[in-house]
Amino acid sequence: MVVQVHGSRMEERDVSLHRGLIGAQPEPAANGQRVNRQASREGGFSTGWLIAPSVAWLLLFLVIPLISIFIFSFWTSTGYGLEPGFNLQNYGDYFVSNGFFDPESRRFLSPSVFIKTLGTTFRFTFEVMLLCLLIGYPIAYFLAMRVNSFKWQMALFLLCMVPFWTSYLIRAVAWLPMLGRRGLLNSMLLALDIIDKPTRVLLYSEFGYTTALVQIYIVLCVGPIFFSLAKIDADIIEAAKDMGATAFQIFREIILPLSLPGVAIGMIFIFVMLMGEFATAVVVYGGKTSTVGTVILNYYAIANYPFAAVNAIMLMLAMMAGVIIILRLVNIRKEL
Repeated sequence: MVVQVHGSRMEERDVSLHRGLIGAQPEPAANGQRVNRQASREGGFSTGWLIAPSVAWLLLFLVIPLISIFIFSFWTSTGYGLEPGFNLQNYGDYFVSNGFFDPESRRFLSPSVFIKTLGTTFRFTFEVMLLCLLIGYPIAYFLAMRVNSFKWQMALFLLCMVPFWTSYLIRAVAWLPMLGRRGLLNSMLLALDIIDKPTRVLLYSEFGYTTALVQIYIVLCVGPIFFSLAKIDADIIEAAKDMGATAFQIFREIILPLSLPGVAIGMIFIFVMLMGEFATAVVVYGGKTSTVGTVILNYYAIANYPFAAVNAIMLMLAMMAGVIIILRLVNIRKEL
């Protein structure tokens, strides 16, 4: 019972109390949500319309194209165009090409060329992910833990972001004068007498391809890890030091577990981008290797859209599986 005095009048009203974390608090009205909904309806405006543009955008530019790709994968490509229908021949060619299955012995032999291409794409992806993590984590750690000034933190982080502001194709082409036979790196090695003649292993090779991919995508790893590390309360680290914990113990027990959500987010970004990558493979590797992205591009160029759609669907399934595995390994909800 609460008594309120207004001049000469006294009002009494019942206020139900409940015990919360900060003491006794008024009990919220049981019909609060109903009142809010009624007020929204009376105002003639529904909050559902706020998400309508986003839903329309997703339907128009994501859902409908994905459905179209799935439908095209069952069509047949002829010399004169596309023949609509329901044909599983494209999926059979994807798995059976180059002796994936021997009908006579009914045994699985070597994987098809397209399965091998998917495996090559996975291999390059994991190599680049590992290198980005090994290089990007120390950079993010230095920015978040060793730079005390917030102004300098932001300045150095934006400096890391500068290459990402340029065109993706420009960043790939920029490696040609760096890694070519008469490029900067070969000239430095010759000047230092490390090599006798220009080497060809830098450009149009796996080394050059991997190096270019790491430089292009490492910022996608540094950013999420930096923000995860920056959120760690400094008092926790100070308390651990007061209790006698070593620097390695603090990193292993506090910093690393709390930064894992950022690591997972960065790995998901890089994984999704690399699985569909094709421009760097053409520019820096010279088309010497095939990735799923280049296969899709080649079949699209010859107007074989159904088989390109099959490769795209297999790529999406592989990407979904990879993302699910990363999410199962790390509880990413801690970052949200």
